[in-house]
Amino acid sequence: MDLRKRQILEAIINSFIQSSNPVGSKYIYESYDFGVSPATIRNEMAALENEGYITQPHTSAGRVPTSMAYRMLVDQMQIQNQLMERVKRDMTKVRQEYYLKKTKEKLYDTVAILAGVTDNISFATLPDKNHIFYIGISNILKKPEFITQPEKATQVIEILENDLFNALSDLDITEEGAIYIGEENILPEFQSCSLLAIPYRHNGFDGVMGILGSTRMDYPYNLAALRTAIQYLLD
Repeated sequence: MDLRKRQILEAIINSFIQSSNPVGSKYIYESYDFGVSPATIRNEMAALENEGYITQPHTSAGRVPTSMAYRMLVDQMQIQNQLMERVKRDMTKVRQEYYLKKTKEKLYDTVAILAGVTDNISFATLPDKNHIFYIGISNILKKPEFITQPEKATQVIEILENDLFNALSDLDITEEGAIYIGEENILPEFQSCSLLAIPYRHNGFDGVMGILGSTRMDYPYNLAALRTAIQYLLD
């Protein structure tokens, strides 16, 4: 097969791979600069069809490659460094998205388990944006101190929904974790609560996981539960 005919065939194959639509001679002429007239391209495509490299699905359609065309492409293909770099970039992007999805799924599961074990609110920052998700509001709403003073519960919920991420950014949270009790909290709305927080790392993502609850919480148990939850992310 001469060079021009092979180039036209490769153009048909590439166009069909990208669009899945039959390819016409007009499209090839307008999309590729082969330096020949539309009539020449039609003639070359007719020859390629006669030789079995392309076929016409129905009378009003363009042409699509046959298995014979793909075989020729495979037999002659060479993987260039530029293509390898493109594939590596695509793999890195998809892998990052995959790990992010898996990290968020595991974080959600871990936070849900933590809220159930501690009977408090548990939360975690999401690794892909400045956002926090939390579980367990119903746990503190059932506490006597919040039942008798519902305005305190309302204040806590408002901060959870609007400003907890910024509040955490202002805290000194070491690898060992941090505990803020009552008035030690920088937000007045949290001064009826205690907050426990520990940094986490999973699949290359960093964040903070924590517990928010009444000041009369079981501190040793809750801290142990939080550390266990962080460890669970590493398993």
